Amino acid sequence: MIFEDLPTTPTSEELIDKAFSRAARAGKAKGGLEAQQSMLQTAANIISDNLENVVTAWPDFEYDAHPFYYELADAIVDVDDLRQSLSEVMWASRKAREIHEEYQPRLRKTDTDTARKHRKQAFARLADIVEQVDDHLLYINEARNDLRDLPDIDPDEPTIVVAGYPNVGKSSFVNDVTSARGETASYPFTTKGIGVGHFEREHIRYQIVDTPGLLDRPPAERNEIESQAVSAIEHLADCMLVMLDPSGECGYPLASQLELRDAIAAQFEEIPVLTVANKADREEVWDDSLRDEMNADYTMSIETDENVETVLDAAVDAVDYEPELPFEG
Repeated sequence: MIFEDLPTTPTSEELIDKAFSRAARAGKAKGGLEAQQSMLQTAANIISDNLENVVTAWPDFEYDAHPFYYELADAIVDVDDLRQSLSEVMWASRKAREIHEEYQPRLRKTDTDTARKHRKQAFARLADIVEQVDDHLLYINEARNDLRDLPDIDPDEPTIVVAGYPNVGKSSFVNDVTSARGETASYPFTTKGIGVGHFEREHIRYQIVDTPGLLDRPPAERNEIESQAVSAIEHLADCMLVMLDPSGECGYPLASQLELRDAIAAQFEEIPVLTVANKADREEVWDDSLRDEMNADYTMSIETDENVETVLDAAVDAVDYEPELPFEG
């Protein structure tokens, strides 16, 4: 995942302390003019290099980030503001080098006392530059802390997204069809987690995602951040499974579940959407009018394992994934 290895961003105070303490040690190892020159070069290099590293550690959102991660990131941190902060920090990095280039010649053409005064002036300007971007450094670190908690999802893998109201069996389905219990990670803007599992068909790895907190209620009930996160899912999903509980044991009437199904189908109109009625082991509570009303593509029971593989195979067929083959000349 492109955000998980982002390093901690130092505060302005931490960076200044680091640069000047290292510079003091460098100066003690030498004497006279050479000590002043070494101190300035050490401080300027540490400040410039650390600030530049803050910026280059981030991906280029326009070219390096998949649209799924771009939109998900933008839902959390406002990518435009983040870009501006990164730009300001890069400016400070370049400015530190300019200060070094401006003052270093002065330290070679004077006596030690005057050189010390010039070096102190340069230190003051270096500290001022770093302090000017303190708010940007803080914002970048906050963004890093939020984004590194995003779920580890590979946007390039064929992906099935499972949607539906709470307690209809989504998580049970994801856990049932994956070889290991689904991994769970929380979005920074919700206490609920997103479940991710994997399975293989004909040596192709598929990703299956449960999205509680995002696709378990009508669009009108989602906040702005959640709506944007759902938009990100549009870049991820190759097939949608909308699960229903016709028995009503989930606590939500079938009419509401169908309204959510129709809203999802409308939003993901470019993606195959399959309606799956779960809890087929409770069919005694279903009547013919209920069957006609839900118009399900498939029925299954996770409890008794009835038709679970059939539903999974149908999702794989709907994805219709063709792996890219190496060029054969």
